[in-house]
Amino acid sequence: MEITRTIALISFGAIVGANLRYLVSGWLARHLTASFPYGTLAVNTTGSFILAFFLVWTTERVLASPQWRLLVAVGFCGAYTTFSSYTFETFAMMEQGRLWDAGINFLANNALCFVCTILGAALARAI
Repeated sequence: MEITRTIALISFGAIVGANLRYLVSGWLARHLTASFPYGTLAVNTTGSFILAFFLVWTTERVLASPQWRLLVAVGFCGAYTTFSSYTFETFAMMEQGRLWDAGINFLANNALCFVCTILGAALARAI
């Protein structure tokens, strides 16, 4: 597949994913509360579900063109939430019997991302 078609597929999926993330997050903030990130939680959990469903379905159940992976997995889910990639990778390790690796990946991603968030905020506030 030529590079321009690849970029177009990823870009279209990303446009839809990013805008849906904005709409879902905004709607939840207006209808629940903005004091807890329900929008982020919602897009991370639904994005994880969508990515896992799509990858398992198109790997184990139906034959799908690689173009669909670019559009849905890379473009849409990549823009809708990056959390979906991390959770699916952890899930795949668990299914492969790599429980130690899955546990380390789970702890490292959560702990290190949180620490980096604290450090990034501290640096931004310091300069």
